[in-house]
Amino acid sequence: MTNKIQLSFVTGKNDRIEPLLDGTVPIEGVELIPTYSDPSETFWRQLNFQEFELSEMSISSYLAARDAGADMVMLPIFPSRRFFHTGHSYHVDSGIKGPEDLKGKRVGVGEYQQTASLWFRGVMEHDFGVSQFDIEWWMERTEELSHGRGTGFTPKEGIKFNRIPADKSLASMLVNKELDAATVGRAFSREWNIIDRSSTIRASDGDWSKVKPLFPNLREEATRFVKAHGFVPANHGYAERLTDQIPSALFFGNEYQRLTKAAIGDDPFIYGVKDNRPMLETAINYSFEQGFIKEKPKLEDLFAESLRDL
Repeated sequence: MTNKIQLSFVTGKNDRIEPLLDGTVPIEGVELIPTYSDPSETFWRQLNFQEFELSEMSISSYLAARDAGADMVMLPIFPSRRFFHTGHSYHVDSGIKGPEDLKGKRVGVGEYQQTASLWFRGVMEHDFGVSQFDIEWWMERTEELSHGRGTGFTPKEGIKFNRIPADKSLASMLVNKELDAATVGRAFSREWNIIDRSSTIRASDGDWSKVKPLFPNLREEATRFVKAHGFVPANHGYAERLTDQIPSALFFGNEYQRLTKAAIGDDPFIYGVKDNRPMLETAINYSFEQGFIKEKPKLEDLFAESLRDL
């Protein structure tokens, strides 16, 4: 019997990843030990305690952590994509009719550092002329539970930044007209996970110089297995089944799929560095403009060396 390398993996529920976790797509020589977690909890745990060998991770938080000295490396696997600037709700009495009207408004976000907020600010500035400095920002997550605690986050000088009081929320402040717009489309899970493979509890508090890698000899070996047998075939299988998985009660399901492919391409969740270069370079530029990183990294340096040609 061949001994397998065990890799702990924390991620949210995802159709593109699930075949790896339920064994439908096996990884030769590897046994994945999964922990399911909402991204809000996943990123907080990994940024502060570095518990897992493999982890879903926010691009903006990864760039900030790496800039702060974190010993992390990214796999060019992108199983989740959204138009984040479309996820804000606004109060009907706010006077907002279009994106340009956000100038001078009070806007609430769950986490200022999160990828959704990074893209929102970047799109507002570059596509609609609303500078990050034109908005009064309110952040819901507490300092203790913020992803920014693990990266040493501080708002860029000149940003109007506030924290929402503990007895209030994005939704309550929006309803009470204390905010003009906010991301209130989802609630964060507070359920604890059953499986916890943390070997040592070590909070970085943004100082990554005192954190030693848990698995220093694992990186290239793990990525070799992932490339050959794991994420890529799982995603291909998802793409092949996509049409069959559209709910029959969704009247315009096939039309939605056609529109998605027209805008994004035949594979909405394409992996690899080369095919995602425009998106990645934009994320780097936004991170630099918004003060999360002190200098722009070379794109290829962000990824495991054995996967740069994926």
